[in-house]
Amino acid sequence: MSKSPEKRTVLISSTVYGIEELLDRAYTILTRFGYEVWISHMGTVQVRSNRSAFGDCLAAVEKCDLFLGIITPSYGSGQDKKNDPDGLSIFHQEVRLAMKLNKPRWMLAHDHVVFSRLLLNKLGFKGKEGRKKLPAVAQPIDLRVIDIYEDAILDNSAIPVAERTGNWVQKFRSTEDGALFVSSQFFRYQEVEEFIKENFAGGNPLPPKGGRP
Repeated sequence: MSKSPEKRTVLISSTVYGIEELLDRAYTILTRFGYEVWISHMGTVQVRSNRSAFGDCLAAVEKCDLFLGIITPSYGSGQDKKNDPDGLSIFHQEVRLAMKLNKPRWMLAHDHVVFSRLLLNKLGFKGKEGRKKLPAVAQPIDLRVIDIYEDAILDNSAIPVAERTGNWVQKFRSTEDGALFVSSQFFRYQEVEEFIKENFAGGNPLPPKGGRP
């Protein structure tokens, strides 16, 4: 059975460890609202035998209509240090690609990530370079989760804060917090469509379903 031509795809991008319940809830919420949901946790991301796991995930980012990213204290696996000198995780690359392609996106960040960044800033370890000064023994988690958060909020952007767009990242502490955000933001096609039209205002056409903006 072919899908409705008006159905839009949402890619849920995240690490999995520790937020399985939130991912399940988000998947249920979005499918009930009528979206086609792509999420590796549920096995709904298209995979091809002629592509790597990196290729499958990044292709999903390119083809999705809407992007939902969830930043957690877990940086994620799939680091390709051979082809990527920075060894960024799949999730980190997905977030960066979604931003590069200007995908309509919604971002969540766990309270532990937000608090850790604030604490380290107060202690003088501000920014990516500042955090590198911390000895490895003092890093219970991969601090690059903060890099993802700062990428999402455009912390390193030269654009004045008041003029930045697409930099909202919602903090969440529990599954209920995260699910409420997802439900509130995606509960109606009409509102999402209106957001997309505003996002591409100024003469730019609405992005084709499954295509790049």
